Amino acid sequence: MDFAMKVSDHRTHVIGFIDDHWEFDGAPSTYRAMQLGRLNEISEVLRDAVVDEVVVLSPKLDRAVVNACHEQGVTVTHSFGSTSWRKPAAPLLSLIAPGFKRLMDIAFSGIVIVAILPLLAVIAIAVKLTSKGPAIFSQERLGLGKHPFMVLKFRTMVPNAESLMASIEHLNEAKGAHFKLRKDPRVTPIGALLRKTSLDELPQLFNVLRGDMSLVGPRPIVMRDYRGIAHHRHRRRFAVKPGITCLWQVGGRNSIDFDSWMELDLDYIDRWSLQLDLQILLKTIPVVIRGSGAM
Repeated sequence: MDFAMKVSDHRTHVIGFIDDHWEFDGAPSTYRAMQLGRLNEISEVLRDAVVDEVVVLSPKLDRAVVNACHEQGVTVTHSFGSTSWRKPAAPLLSLIAPGFKRLMDIAFSGIVIVAILPLLAVIAIAVKLTSKGPAIFSQERLGLGKHPFMVLKFRTMVPNAESLMASIEHLNEAKGAHFKLRKDPRVTPIGALLRKTSLDELPQLFNVLRGDMSLVGPRPIVMRDYRGIAHHRHRRRFAVKPGITCLWQVGGRNSIDFDSWMELDLDYIDRWSLQLDLQILLKTIPVVIRGSGAM
């Protein structure tokens, strides 16, 4: 019997179990409601649920279960052997992320926010004066472990842009599951400039400061794009905290198809180092200046 567990605010919550043979005389009816699926359905269960850890309670460890969890970046613990198979990120990432990487995120984002406060104010005023609606746009994205959070951006579209999505879905120019349209009718004139220069992303420094994101990491995606992920192994990107920039940004951005984007995220996880983070940050600057791949 494998229990799926969710960790929230440093507390552990059992959200259900996966097993083929669990029923017995006198079993409480609540057990059936907690069954998430059978063992051969674990990949689909992990795809649809927010799970931080799977605890295996049977004496024999099923390798298929371990592989399915690793494929989607979920930690596996075998209670009998007291053995833990961590999320398959680079080993150093698990050790340094809470330390040096987080310190770098706090220091850099804090310094930059203070330095560009006048610029942030000017952009906010420009957005407010040129179109109706708030200056800041917040949208739910999937972060570490698929936990949702609100990502911050300067508003670049009309206030009802999300409700208009269905009417322009068929015009999608992006390759793959995500949506991009070069001449999106929902984008405001000032919004087009902010997108071209990536200035609309600056409020995400506050996401970094409060711990939702990192400076470097896989870009947080919306649920619409998540549903378009075709391969279970691409969900391993959620084993690390999302970032403002990553290999996708410096490698072509919207000129890269969706599956290649996902592969670049996995490549980042496998090759992670502080040096790689610094290289990506430095490469991001000329990419932003040129507006390469921006839509």
